[in-house]
Amino acid sequence: MRSGDVLLVLIIAASLALIAADGATGGAVQAWIAANLSAVAAWSGDFLVLLGLVLSPLLALPLVLLIWGRVSGLPPLAERVLTRTTQMLDAISETLSDAVRWFALALVIVTVVVVIQRYVFGNSSTKLQESVIYLHSLLFLLSAGATLLHGGHVRVDVIYSKLSDQGKAWTDLFGYYLALVPMGVLILSTSRSYVGGAWRVLESSRESDGLPLVFALKTAIPLFAVLLILQGFAMTARAVLTLCGREAPVPGEPARREL
Repeated sequence: MRSGDVLLVLIIAASLALIAADGATGGAVQAWIAANLSAVAAWSGDFLVLLGLVLSPLLALPLVLLIWGRVSGLPPLAERVLTRTTQMLDAISETLSDAVRWFALALVIVTVVVVIQRYVFGNSSTKLQESVIYLHSLLFLLSAGATLLHGGHVRVDVIYSKLSDQGKAWTDLFGYYLALVPMGVLILSTSRSYVGGAWRVLESSRESDGLPLVFALKTAIPLFAVLLILQGFAMTARAVLTLCGREAPVPGEPARREL
């Protein structure tokens, strides 16, 4: 079983446990969530913002190690740190993509059910219709890191494929610091009030019978930016190893081990 499948099973099991606990306590769990979730989310959001600001200087670590490696050679400890970090971040991206790959199947099934309901039985379910949007959004946003890992994002490739390994490494390095990081920071900064406002009111569907989880769906936007920044960091670490004459981990290999 893949690690992503384990993650998905754990999330489903935790959700079912909460539902069972809510039923056993006569709705106490749901009442606590309604009363405290906004405050907990606000505290968590502020903590994560502070944590991100504190850890943000670490994004320059590959650049510092590149300069060190080009001047006096990359120390074995630095090589191990870059390799292990790359493998860990690759594994995170792969685990999430393995989990959300099931959303593609669910998206097809739900879409078929919605079409049959509407055009065969003349009926419709707002929750089912909105779940198509949720599945589609989460599928693409949460698999962004793995897509970057495997070079699956759309790009106009005129020169890159013809470059040497060193040339590709330099391109990845400059692309990360000049394009990917600024774009990720922009998404995080502009979505903060957007997502924070949704959590403050626990925003739900505009339809009375729609899904009440709009605030959770919007959270996928900053998570998307974080996943891209982290996977870009792994890409940059891999580039530094290449530029310093070291063997870089093959993209995705460690994350594809089955449990």
